[in-house]
Amino acid sequence: MSISSLPVATLGTPRIGPRRELKLALESFWSGKSSERALRETAVGLRAANWARQKSLGVSVIPSNDFSFYDQVLDTSVMVGAIPEVYGWKGGDVSLATYFAMARGAQGSEHDESCGHAHHAHGSSHGVPAQEMTKWFDTNYHYMVPEFSAGQIFKLSSSKAVDEYREAKALGYKTRPVLLGPVTFLRLGKSKDAALNPLSLLPVLLPVYVKVLQQLVAEGCEWVQIDEPCLVLDADRETQGALQMTYALLAEMVPGLKIMLASYFGSLGDNADTALSLPVAGLHIDLVRAPEQLDKIVSAAPKGMTLSLGAIDGRNIWRSNLSALLKRLEPAVAKLGLDRVQIAPSCSLLHVPIDLEQETSLDPDVKSWLAFSVQKIAELATLGTALAGGRDKVADALAASDAAARSRETSPKIHNADVAKRMMAIDDAMRRRQNVFTKRSGLQRARFGLPAFPTTTIGSFPQTTEVRNARAAHGKGAMSDAQYEQFLKEETARAVRWQEEIGLDVLVHGEFERNDMVQYFGEQLSGFTFTKHGWVQSYGSRYVRPPILFGDVSRPKPMTVEWWRYAQSLTQKPMKAMLTGPVTILNWSFVRDDIPRSEACRQIALAIRDEVTDLEKAGAKMIQIDEAALREGLPLRKSEWKTYLDWAVESFRICSTGVTDETQIHTHMCYSEFNDIIDAIGAMDADVISIETSRSKMELLDAFKTYKYPNEIGPGVYDIHSPRVPEVSEMAELLSLARKRLTDSQLWINPDCGLKTRKWEEVRPALVNMVAAAREMRHAS
Repeated sequence: MSISSLPVATLGTPRIGPRRELKLALESFWSGKSSERALRETAVGLRAANWARQKSLGVSVIPSNDFSFYDQVLDTSVMVGAIPEVYGWKGGDVSLATYFAMARGAQGSEHDESCGHAHHAHGSSHGVPAQEMTKWFDTNYHYMVPEFSAGQIFKLSSSKAVDEYREAKALGYKTRPVLLGPVTFLRLGKSKDAALNPLSLLPVLLPVYVKVLQQLVAEGCEWVQIDEPCLVLDADRETQGALQMTYALLAEMVPGLKIMLASYFGSLGDNADTALSLPVAGLHIDLVRAPEQLDKIVSAAPKGMTLSLGAIDGRNIWRSNLSALLKRLEPAVAKLGLDRVQIAPSCSLLHVPIDLEQETSLDPDVKSWLAFSVQKIAELATLGTALAGGRDKVADALAASDAAARSRETSPKIHNADVAKRMMAIDDAMRRRQNVFTKRSGLQRARFGLPAFPTTTIGSFPQTTEVRNARAAHGKGAMSDAQYEQFLKEETARAVRWQEEIGLDVLVHGEFERNDMVQYFGEQLSGFTFTKHGWVQSYGSRYVRPPILFGDVSRPKPMTVEWWRYAQSLTQKPMKAMLTGPVTILNWSFVRDDIPRSEACRQIALAIRDEVTDLEKAGAKMIQIDEAALREGLPLRKSEWKTYLDWAVESFRICSTGVTDETQIHTHMCYSEFNDIIDAIGAMDADVISIETSRSKMELLDAFKTYKYPNEIGPGVYDIHSPRVPEVSEMAELLSLARKRLTDSQLWINPDCGLKTRKWEEVRPALVNMVAAAREMRHAS
């Protein structure tokens, strides 16, 4: 019997809303302007619209429980009751107050109660810190790291998965709920007790999952999607054994439920045999990151197992070549049979914007090469119909895909002969500083004359409502260029004066002219284009619009020199020039897929090198080249690390080595575990590196101590992702921990990251306390 289409599944979709409705609702709630009820009503509306949108586009396997107020890993911690003691939870359903305290920290009971999200952990006015946050595999999405303790007890503490399944069912949608798998959840977690292996907690965790799944079955659920992206990491017997134990137990305890086991972000590799041996009804594989695994998995799949083929890229925005995909997929579908195949994106569509049709000002050619979530779902529907034997029904869609592929391949907008010539001219002299750090450091200390434990910030200051409104007015033509420039100069001057007043040693200009640390540069480089509504979630209510790198990169003119020159004219103290590095620009952009990423990165490096050279000529003595995203680009398989790190480090050195020894090169990195890449960090040879360490209590510095890192380091002493204002004593304690790991001459003092997302009323007292903590350390040393 023929069918009209193969089942189409999405695995998950963007949760933020077409107009960032979730962001607005969250921030209104956090500021006390709206109630919890209003926030929940917004969430209900967003979920309903999302299910309806997918249904109308032809999705037959619609997910539920892919929505989150903040992060799906945090949701899982709450579901299983993994709530650290500091948050004061006493059992029962976890409140939104506790949930957001885990996500964002809480300043203190009186303050937070007035904002509608009170937290009363110990009755202390100092509040509680947020949980540690880090990157979700090799994406730019962040998750809240689960925390476990010895004697950990898990218990069902949230009915969210069941509630949202029931909610969809009431609207007429029979959904496939999504859960983060228990093995991946434990592997993502950590414990302050070094002797505790999180996977050892699996036996006490699994009963909670069993209970959730049994409740779903009781509601009529037939399929559930359980995500185990740990399957694409390097194989280890402990994890494989944990997976076997988990799914054997689930099959035994919930026998009527079909499980779609989802892997993504890479190949199953050495885990393929384990995945195929598990007693699950279906297996999802990523055929974008790992197309080579298709034949093996199809041939080895047990009879009766449904395969979900992740054929459309869930992480990038390029339109698919549907004819080429059909040619590759048709033999697999013929071998499996139509009743054993689902068509899906490679991973959840969380990582791409919602709808390309909102973009009305993109270059028509470039727009024709793109696909956002809505368009990707349409591509999936086309594939599903064509693979079921209905090519004639989707002939127009296939023809349009073919035309877009031909247009992109032959477009003169993509290739630049001058860039190719510069790439060929890269030589060893462009990959190294004139002298080693030990010689440079003496020259730099003599030049700057800074005190012990010099204080600085990472670069940005709060982007207030006034700044955002002025930018919007200028963009709409309501504020002239001259008016906008004057406004920015006044903001910059105020920030410089205030930094001098509180006694910071090295200043920054605040970056008020910059909309985003990547977008600002991409807008001034050739080869990039930008969207108006192409938002994707980074964490919580923090959304970004990644630039789209579609062609060869060059720098038509200086990008930051005049703003640095103006800021330095306001002070006698050193003013850092602030740039974003090539690896971060690459990793935080939607990158072209027609050339190797390494080649695109070197192109960007040459453009940033030009800017560094011009800054030095203008008088800049300190230049910070942020590589916040260097580690997140690491391949998930360690066998592929060296290749990536070689070209990533080379790219940083290309952009940073064209200066004299007296010029101090800084860099900044976000949420990076450095132990396993410390050689590469050392090879970057930055004079000063600042890193985020406050949430890890300086644990990240252990790598620098063991490696005997010779250069200077600024470990973050307060968490800028939380509204909390840490006390002087708290920062001093962190500095004391840092001094146990590094020499005093190496240490700088700074926040964890830039302060763009914070409010001035949080930033001012925090930086005052930071300067006071530095003075305490100087007096004590």
